[in-house]
Amino acid sequence: MERAEKREFVTELNEVFKASGSVVVAHYAGATVAQMNDFRSKMRAAGGTVKVAKNRLAKIALQGTEAEGISNLFNGQTLIAYSNDPITAPKVVVDFAKTNDKIVVLGGAMGTTTLNADAVKSLATLPSLDELRAKLLGMIQTPATRIAGVVAAPASQLARVFSAYAKKDEAA
Repeated sequence: MERAEKREFVTELNEVFKASGSVVVAHYAGATVAQMNDFRSKMRAAGGTVKVAKNRLAKIALQGTEAEGISNLFNGQTLIAYSNDPITAPKVVVDFAKTNDKIVVLGGAMGTTTLNADAVKSLATLPSLDELRAKLLGMIQTPATRIAGVVAAPASQLARVFSAYAKKDEAA
């Protein structure tokens, strides 16, 4: 890389560290190109991104960001996975690491909070933002349907009573 490319990459990575909901750092030593492409496509499908960066450039990009505490994780062959949704990147990385022993989660950051590997794994078990929205919507709709059922029940009972009286009068 030339100096200008490095400067541009550091600036881009700095913006990533500032804007992302969560950042996960992992080792990828020994992973094949096919495995990395598969990992990148899974991350992209979930709404995240995976980058392989030189450790020195990543440490420079971390300066002045809230995630500066994770600079000690950049040793060896590391990759950075990030997403705007705080749950997406940890979930995809941990799920992929379960099936591929070449990907080892080192830690990460979520805003000002520095996460160790266990914290990233526990964050991955949480439901995503869309799942939480769906659950909340379901919880809100359930009482509404019950209220509609309760309100409609007396009316339907009255209709049955009127129908019974009408049949009785017809029979007489």
